[in-house]
Amino acid sequence: MASQPISDMWNLNTHPRITGYLNNPETDPIQLKNFIQGQFVESEQVSHWIRSFAPRSGRLLAIVPRSSSNVVEYAVNAAATAFPAWSRTTAQHRSEVLFRIASIMEQKRDLFTLWEHFDQGKAIERAHIEVERSIENFRHYANYILEHDTEAHVNRGLGVSTLTYDQRMPVGVFAIITDWNMPLYLLTSKIAPCLAFGCTGVAKPSELASITAFLFAEVLRRADLPPGVMNIVFGDGPGTGSTLVTSPLVPGVSFSGGVEAGIQIRENIAPDLSKRLAIDIKGSCPTIVFPDFNMDEAASIAAFSAFENSGQLCFSGSRIYVHQSVYQEFLELLLTHVHKRYHRRAALGPVISLDHYSKIQSYLMEADERNATFATGTIPVEFPPDGFWIEPTVLTNVRHEGLMRREIFGPVATVCPFGNVEEVIHMCNTERRANGALILTNDLCLMAHASKKLDADIVWASCWLGRDLGAGRADLRAAGTSGEGGSLGREMFTRLRAVHFPFYYN
Repeated sequence: MASQPISDMWNLNTHPRITGYLNNPETDPIQLKNFIQGQFVESEQVSHWIRSFAPRSGRLLAIVPRSSSNVVEYAVNAAATAFPAWSRTTAQHRSEVLFRIASIMEQKRDLFTLWEHFDQGKAIERAHIEVERSIENFRHYANYILEHDTEAHVNRGLGVSTLTYDQRMPVGVFAIITDWNMPLYLLTSKIAPCLAFGCTGVAKPSELASITAFLFAEVLRRADLPPGVMNIVFGDGPGTGSTLVTSPLVPGVSFSGGVEAGIQIRENIAPDLSKRLAIDIKGSCPTIVFPDFNMDEAASIAAFSAFENSGQLCFSGSRIYVHQSVYQEFLELLLTHVHKRYHRRAALGPVISLDHYSKIQSYLMEADERNATFATGTIPVEFPPDGFWIEPTVLTNVRHEGLMRREIFGPVATVCPFGNVEEVIHMCNTERRANGALILTNDLCLMAHASKKLDADIVWASCWLGRDLGAGRADLRAAGTSGEGGSLGREMFTRLRAVHFPFYYN
């Protein structure tokens, strides 16, 4: 099977060009190549392939290398060889490289937007937002490393007085493994700080949505990133991913994905106590609606939070709690907004794969068996004929200890009434993977009280998904062990060393 040169893919940057290319019966599936040592590795080095299907049609879209251990070792060795020189570069030089990467991505934003749409299935509008935020990841860290210098202070304690300053040292080679729900954004959110703070790396994107990672490798090449500083290899988790994270030349791992994979990575690297680990686990975001808030606006925000990206966001507000005094009014307005906006092939895309489709189908069958009410939506058919489409589904009469605590990660929202603030906070906090929380109220005291009590990494009050990269995202509960954004990214990719000099004063 012939592979497409990256130059051909690079020019498929309009909807008619891509659809014409994909619908041509003479066109082979896209064959991706690993990017190692600043160049694309010829496909003859790959003996096993993974078939990747287009969520919107269910048809074969690409074949992805299942990179073997020797390919992974080659990439890790390239990153380890490049680390000494890259770690010694100035912040100014690294900032210039990051700005070049951002500039090239901006010039090709339509290319990345369209391929996120076709490869992951997300709506064009959603893809555009994520591409813009991917570009901002590089600009943010390009500025950050120029604005935040080391800190120094005089220590006049017992013994010799010293001038002490904090020295940040790059950790080394990082294994970067990212999930399929926001392919480009997640990849760049980890690569940007990795490069900014002087680390090198080997990135493995999800095998379910790899095309924008393949295109991003060309961005790195065109930005003149030194060979080996960042390498991109494709493959599965149990084979390629495990080989990567357990390499003795990799002192750091940054992962985003599911619970099972996160547990496996922790087990794999447990014998190496010196290995740094950041795990960002897929979760959900409870939405709490208080009676003082405008109900139509609350329903609009809640629908947006629950069904954006087909519910496949770590901050999706799939669990909706509504004060009992406005429950029925809110539910009717929510259904109106869902029917108005989230149509198939418009704002609502398919789910990522047949396996994920089948998992969500099983959850909905379970809900039906337990007498949940389908306020809208139905149980999808077992074998979808033309893509992995699931109707937007709103469930009521769901037991809190059952489906409301499942991580559905799809276009399914559950709505539950509550009586008072302490009751709803307790219900929200029983979910161990609450990445965020959304509070809809005009009462500032209630906002402050609820945000303080909720165990969530990020809390939005009367808005959703607006986010300051500089504020970062910490880990408060079991959503992982990561810290990202601003100084938290610096903490991940650098080690802190205190350096003392004698200090003499009158």
